[in-house]
Amino acid sequence: MARGTVLIADDDGAIRTVLNQAMVRAGFLPRATSNAATLWRWVSQGEGDVVITDVVMPDENAFDLIPRIKRVRPELPIIVMSAQNTLMTALSAAEKGAFEYLPKPFDIAEVVNVVGRALSDPKKSKAQPKPSENDGADDMPLIGRSPAMQEIYRVIARLTQTDLTVMVTGESGTGKELVARVLHNFGRRKNGPFVALNMAAIPRELIESELFGHEKGAFTGALVRSAGRFEQADGGTLFLDEIGDMPIEAQTRLLRVLQEGEYTTVGGRTPIKTNVRIVAATHRDLRTLIQQGSFREDLFYRLNVVPMRLPPLRERLEDIGDLTRHFLRQAAKSGLATKSIEQMAVDRMKRHTWPGNVRELENAVRRIAALHPEDNITVDIIDQEMASLKRQPIVSAAAAVLGDVQDRPLSEMVEMHLARYFAEFGRDLPPPNLYDRVLVQIEKPLIIAALTATRGNQIKAADLLGLNRNTLRKKIRDLEISVFRGPGG
Repeated sequence: MARGTVLIADDDGAIRTVLNQAMVRAGFLPRATSNAATLWRWVSQGEGDVVITDVVMPDENAFDLIPRIKRVRPELPIIVMSAQNTLMTALSAAEKGAFEYLPKPFDIAEVVNVVGRALSDPKKSKAQPKPSENDGADDMPLIGRSPAMQEIYRVIARLTQTDLTVMVTGESGTGKELVARVLHNFGRRKNGPFVALNMAAIPRELIESELFGHEKGAFTGALVRSAGRFEQADGGTLFLDEIGDMPIEAQTRLLRVLQEGEYTTVGGRTPIKTNVRIVAATHRDLRTLIQQGSFREDLFYRLNVVPMRLPPLRERLEDIGDLTRHFLRQAAKSGLATKSIEQMAVDRMKRHTWPGNVRELENAVRRIAALHPEDNITVDIIDQEMASLKRQPIVSAAAAVLGDVQDRPLSEMVEMHLARYFAEFGRDLPPPNLYDRVLVQIEKPLIIAALTATRGNQIKAADLLGLNRNTLRKKIRDLEISVFRGPGG
């Protein structure tokens, strides 16, 4: 006995054949058509338990057909397939009420699995509220058709209609804030504010005030009451970037907000209710920070409700062509000349490891667009650019301290890091107190490396660093470094 009837609509005969055979082997009863009109007739007559449909068909786009299907059979699960593997396709499938979106080429086993879930899910699918027409579809920030990005799109599409807390991890330059903005702009809080706070860019002593606000007279210099980011983001989304750099005291207050749904300003006594969605991000390994005692484990689990890892560019090199053409269009919109790029040049760009990820690629494309007068970017131009982009070794702080930097001076590595940091802000200057913030970023891993090398022996570490032992102890305390002892330490 068949497990259910599957209606298949795709104008590609080969795909219909493959899906037909797969459904029969899995015990389903398939019916296939090459057009939307026949699919609509079957559905309106009450046939089928689940639908598999391509987006683009000869007579009608599936995204136009799905709302009609939902009006007459709202519980019928619809699985959407498309070769147009963009974020907008995944979002459109979700907003129309599709049960699932599958990019082409698809995995047959996955299709069968999704059909099984659709037939066994008692809730089936429900139509989602449609976003406004002006949601930035013409300027989509997330670009790429690689399998890794397809999975990101599918997760984002599922999350836009929820308020779940999301933890975005990934190397610097992978686009973590872009993900947060998409979750906001296409979610149900899109009419509220989007507020971002970079923990690494704020002096440690000011983070609590930045987050929760302060009352007049709460501390020296607090001449007026100031609203914090939680208050500014009320009804919207609060993006907490580089959450791993948050001081432990602020972590404790943030945990209470997530648990109780309220907070008090610095110097205030009256609890304030909060209504924000939290999206956090970091390029650091929070589990390692937990082991070191510099990040609260209970806060980690509160923030890591839905983990999302953004792949580095070297793991999705097939996206370089789409990304490059997108950045060239963006450069043209900003006033630079319109340029194209030949495929051989794109292939040459894929040989680079792109340690700075998508941000490095964007800067390189804009530089090429600005400095090269040619209308078409050739392999020779890319060779010139790649020659100036030296491949950077990825080394740990301990390796750098102990001299294993593969013949690259530490000062040069710091210089490159700062150059990329300034590039993030474009024509604007970074936040103030840069000296102290950079010093902390260098000082903490330096001390950790010395403690690692001496197995936690503070006397030996102080000698290694050339510091007084009391000075080292104070720095360990101020920088919230977890002291450990290895065997014999």
